[in-house]
Amino acid sequence: MIGPSSPSGFSTFETETIALANRRFLIRRARDTDVPDLVSLLRDDALGAARESAGADEVADYQRAFGLIDSDPNQLLVTIDDVTNYAARQHEDTESQHEGTASRHDGSANYDEGERACPSDTGSAAVVGTLQLTLIPSLSRRGSTRLQIEAVRIGPDAQGLGLGTAVFEWAHDCGRRFGASLAQLTTDKSRTDAQRFYARLGYEASHEGLKLDLS
Repeated sequence: MIGPSSPSGFSTFETETIALANRRFLIRRARDTDVPDLVSLLRDDALGAARESAGADEVADYQRAFGLIDSDPNQLLVTIDDVTNYAARQHEDTESQHEGTASRHDGSANYDEGERACPSDTGSAAVVGTLQLTLIPSLSRRGSTRLQIEAVRIGPDAQGLGLGTAVFEWAHDCGRRFGASLAQLTTDKSRTDAQRFYARLGYEASHEGLKLDLS
């Protein structure tokens, strides 16, 4: 386990998977090419539609923000891919590979393990969710590290499966592994459904959150 005082933050994070409802989801570190899909997810509700923009003028702002997040080891912006079709195709390819190997005189396979395409390179994976995790070292609570969870979105194609709960369970486990002892989040007061969801996960409305626009 990485201790709370480790300077590496999320630098050793590796891609993980969630199997749920006969579907397979990949949780990976977001790339700059994911930014349009992630912004689209953030914009896909009443509050997000008012805050986010799809205009070309804002593209540079989102890319700049991504660069700041990606360069900070205490930040982890993840993309959630539905790789169900990719996994099924890989299974079919493996079976074909075995059949082809048996029938070829040279005994070579169709391709080497290192040549397999990643789901994001095939077009068979769909971005269905995102969230951002932040490790916050603190002197309070005897020098504990907090896990801040923000910008959680599950797209409509993956809702109703229990993926939101599974992603939060993964986030809590990820935070523990990287040294956090407390998870915290904020939610808009108008998001009553989200508040009930967080309560079911064990979150307590213990503080009042305040914001001040500095623009």
